[in-house]
Amino acid sequence: MLSELKNRYFAAHIFIIFNVRSSLKMVSRRLLRVKILQISYAYFKSSDQSINHSEKELFFSIQKSYDLYHYLILLIIDIVNYAESRIDLASKKRIPTYDDLNPNKKFTENLLVKKLEQNTSLQSYLNNQKLSWVNYPELIKNLYNEIKDSDLYKSYMNSGVSSFTEDKKFITEVYSHIIAQYEPLYQNLEEQSIYWNDDIEFVIQMIIKSFRSFKVNSDENTELMPLFKNDEDKDFTKRLFRKVVLNYKENEDLISKFIQNWDVERVAFIDNVIMCLAISELVEFPEIPTKVTLDEYIEIAKFYSTQKSNIFINGILDKIVEHLKKEGKIKKSGRGLIGEI
Repeated sequence: MLSELKNRYFAAHIFIIFNVRSSLKMVSRRLLRVKILQISYAYFKSSDQSINHSEKELFFSIQKSYDLYHYLILLIIDIVNYAESRIDLASKKRIPTYDDLNPNKKFTENLLVKKLEQNTSLQSYLNNQKLSWVNYPELIKNLYNEIKDSDLYKSYMNSGVSSFTEDKKFITEVYSHIIAQYEPLYQNLEEQSIYWNDDIEFVIQMIIKSFRSFKVNSDENTELMPLFKNDEDKDFTKRLFRKVVLNYKENEDLISKFIQNWDVERVAFIDNVIMCLAISELVEFPEIPTKVTLDEYIEIAKFYSTQKSNIFINGILDKIVEHLKKEGKIKKSGRGLIGEI
């Protein structure tokens, strides 16, 4: 979906790391906006349009991101278990070496991984959703070798330090510098689910954020990130999608008034959808600052549209915001909205 229009989602880490100060939750508002954009685009391109069906598809897509979150946490557990099996095999050689019988078990006894493996929330979710890497032993083996051959691994194994802090730092760096950069993983996950094409790097960053909640005294009941912080995000998703669909023609007509020297049909369709999303959010959500909405969709346009679309969209939306404010259709209220007119 949108493959002919987008670069790899979250290809730059600057774009990945956002909403750092917000309360921890798996899906950020930006990811929700992207999901709504994808489903809206598909809805408008479909000859068999059904709002209810598309809405179900939207929430299913969000749930699949949450599946991926748990699935990728399981990945490091299975890699460590594979490493443990290699140690066990080596010890059973007919003529084992000293190293075979006295292996360095720092990686296989990593304290963060042990806590993840014992986490009841993680294990329950994996069991309920039947998520497993059992059918991909080569991926586990190759990723283990990728980690084992890295300078990061060698430095960790030979540091002479053993602490929960160091173990957590190492696993965090494995996700950041090895797993997130491992192209065969992307190929594997994209083959497993079309819903994961754009989510992998985002989810890895959410996993890294989750590790922060694990402390040396954390037990098996340590909570992972919830899918939504509260019902507000669900409401935001449903309302925004429906408003985009129901008001699309009206918003498209509004856009056409501010496109100088351009026929609206000549504007990239994805640009139209992005601008319609922005207009709907500006009008329908008084608690969201105008600047936040504009910044979000301009950033999304950088990754989902043509090279200069973000500049074009920025210019058109500025004019539309001025027009809608004069007509009294943009009214902002609530905390953090000082300076809004």
